[in-house]
Amino acid sequence: MKFTLRSCLPILLLAAAPLTMQAQTLRVGLAEDPDILDPTLARTFVGRVVFAALCDKLLEIDEKLAIVPQLATSYEWSADSKALTLKLRTDVTFHDGEKMDAAAVKFNLDRHKTMPGSNRSGELRPVTSIDVVDATTVRLNLSAPFIPLLAALADRAGMMVSPKAALAGGPNFGTKPVCSGPFKFVERVAQDRMVFERYANYWNKAAIHFDKIIYTPIPDSTVRLANLRAGQLDFIERVASSDMEAIKKDKKLKTASITEIGYQGITINVGKSDQAQKNPLGRDVRVREAFELSLDRQGLVQVVMDNEGQVGNQWVAPSNSYYAKNMPVPKRNVERARALLKEAGVTNPSFTLVTPTTSDAQRLALVVQAMSRDAGFDVKIQSTEFATSLNMADKGEFDAYVLAWSGRADPDGNLYSFDACKQPLNYAGYCSAETDDLLNKSRTVRDPAERKKVFEQIAARVIKERPVIYLYHRNWLWAYNGKLSGVRNVPDGLLRVTGLKMN
Repeated sequence: MKFTLRSCLPILLLAAAPLTMQAQTLRVGLAEDPDILDPTLARTFVGRVVFAALCDKLLEIDEKLAIVPQLATSYEWSADSKALTLKLRTDVTFHDGEKMDAAAVKFNLDRHKTMPGSNRSGELRPVTSIDVVDATTVRLNLSAPFIPLLAALADRAGMMVSPKAALAGGPNFGTKPVCSGPFKFVERVAQDRMVFERYANYWNKAAIHFDKIIYTPIPDSTVRLANLRAGQLDFIERVASSDMEAIKKDKKLKTASITEIGYQGITINVGKSDQAQKNPLGRDVRVREAFELSLDRQGLVQVVMDNEGQVGNQWVAPSNSYYAKNMPVPKRNVERARALLKEAGVTNPSFTLVTPTTSDAQRLALVVQAMSRDAGFDVKIQSTEFATSLNMADKGEFDAYVLAWSGRADPDGNLYSFDACKQPLNYAGYCSAETDDLLNKSRTVRDPAERKKVFEQIAARVIKERPVIYLYHRNWLWAYNGKLSGVRNVPDGLLRVTGLKMN
């Protein structure tokens, strides 16, 4: 099979550069080009990969999803859980030299909440006001207890940008972002490259061992891998699962694999639009149960993901501490599926499965089509460009939809917006007052054991109703130069540049 290495001129220039310069530049291959580099407005997963080098956060998560300090050194809840106080580092400056203090934190959180087009406002909705207690202390006041706030502050809602630069840049700030991370923005050429250089005054500069990072979007996984093998990239994310076995045999390369905190599932239109009642899956929960029982999850993981995934039936993986064990993964049962269809008075139910054009989603749709046929389902596949498919989901113009979610550290980020009534990501159109009460309760309980009990009650309702049929949790698959050390396997799938070193 022939292929062409992408961006021949930059590759030739890199090859001609001194070896010392190559050793100081980290070259990362991305699966897509990110959207705007403004944490308030950004939406994409791949953008979060880039932000990991550009914008530090108030809090961070570790390999076990524990909340740990970053720009904030500590946090404390009030007795009634309606106020969160953060103590800040005293040695942080933004890339323009401005001080990162409590006033800057207040500016950023207010910007997240009020800026037109903000994608963080919902994540911070319970925050009613922010108090600057002193230069190194900030207090977030809440309308009600909201435990997932910590996880939000360990993601884009917790990213801090320079107030001075943000005010000067206005809505165009994302074209020249100024943050407080280890690397500062140099240039961006759409669909070609993003260049960042080390920030000399970074608060943790001893842990940074590269002078420059170049992120290159290369959608074709085969071409990404070819560039890595040719030495033109040092690290590639989202390796094709079919390539992992061969990469592991290459002594010049290393691989990493960790189960995601998100999920792969099929969302069913149960109430998003009138189309739900024209859809046999949407009309009758027994048909949805029959459809689920027609599927072999382990077979899906084997065929679609080359066994690079973990079967599951919930918004978190079975290995997650919040997994509801009272609702275990059901086994395939074609006989029971047929009996349910007979009970529902439906023979050979037909529906259309919308799928993005990505290779994994397409393979999944084909295998689901074949498996469900054994129980009598007639599944028609409609392949649609991803942005278009999301627009269809927003409007309820679908029967069932193959949708992957990259996940959030707190289960609430995988659950609330998808299953609470009239939430922005509730593409299924599912709505239950009882479920909403439980979802809201899960946001207020601080004790993990008690909170898990609430999630078990939610699982007993939502999994029975099946607005989403959760199938499996993919492995984040990485490959990189064998000389690169310090790669950390954090389940959110983001490459942390702190501690990376070329040996």
